[in-house]
Amino acid sequence: MLASKAVSMAASRRKVRSLVSLSRRLSTNLPDTPDTPPGSQPPVAQERRPKKDPNGCSVLLFPGQGSQFVGMGRGLLKYPNVKEMFSVAQKILGYDLLSLCLEGPEEDLQKTVHCQPAVFVTSLAAVERLHYENPKAKEHCKSLGVQEPVCSVANYLFPDGRVIAGHQQALDFLQQNSRRLQFIRTKPLPVSGAFHTELMASATEQLRDVLRQVEVRRPEISVYSNVDGKRYMSESHMRRQLVKQLVLPVKWEQTLHEIYERMQGERFPHTYEVGPGRQLGATLQKCNRKAFQMYAHVEVTTHEE
Repeated sequence: MLASKAVSMAASRRKVRSLVSLSRRLSTNLPDTPDTPPGSQPPVAQERRPKKDPNGCSVLLFPGQGSQFVGMGRGLLKYPNVKEMFSVAQKILGYDLLSLCLEGPEEDLQKTVHCQPAVFVTSLAAVERLHYENPKAKEHCKSLGVQEPVCSVANYLFPDGRVIAGHQQALDFLQQNSRRLQFIRTKPLPVSGAFHTELMASATEQLRDVLRQVEVRRPEISVYSNVDGKRYMSESHMRRQLVKQLVLPVKWEQTLHEIYERMQGERFPHTYEVGPGRQLGATLQKCNRKAFQMYAHVEVTTHEE
């Protein structure tokens, strides 16, 4: 019985490798390349590719076993290459994977030998939809004649809470289409500039010159930078980070995680919000409820009797 199961798992792994090969061919639109024949010259080593700007890259997160459900893949067949994916998968696996994804039965889809290729191919189909539907950034602004439009996150407040800054045309478009873009809520902030975006780049040299002329001392207590949520380490580090924060987003959520990181069972410090409003306390509550239990607000108004 164990030997039979081992053979089945080995066969399943071979099929998965075949599916991986399929995904590579589809993603590059290139046929399989045979091994280098004997006597031929080995391929020339390619030069190391230059580093890419993270702003021009994307991260794809692929789910694994346990995320499968009957009906997954429905509506994806209209996108390029998807039908071919499931057709080739059927030839490799020997059964109708698409029918199993769409109609079940559920008990068969839950089996490891079925769910892994099902999730894998459905995820590739989702990538095809992403390629087809995802609009390029900032097309609306370009249509209005804005050259090199900017619309980026300026402040990471808390999970699902962001401040976006950039050209006014881009912000107007986001607010007018907030429901279609599935924003929970949008609210204009009363500020006078696109702070913490590349639109502030012209001010960096002036700030750098000013910081060279003023005395900067290393903090005697822990002070955290908006740029990366880490502590300031030296005078030169402070000067560099203060210039960067003009054009880089405020990492407030990440800073809170850095400040309040604790071992299990370790107590949290007292936290006081010392200024107008209670927004920072609300943010802390969303990021760390245990730390928020030690929070208090210091009033900035007095109530006369």
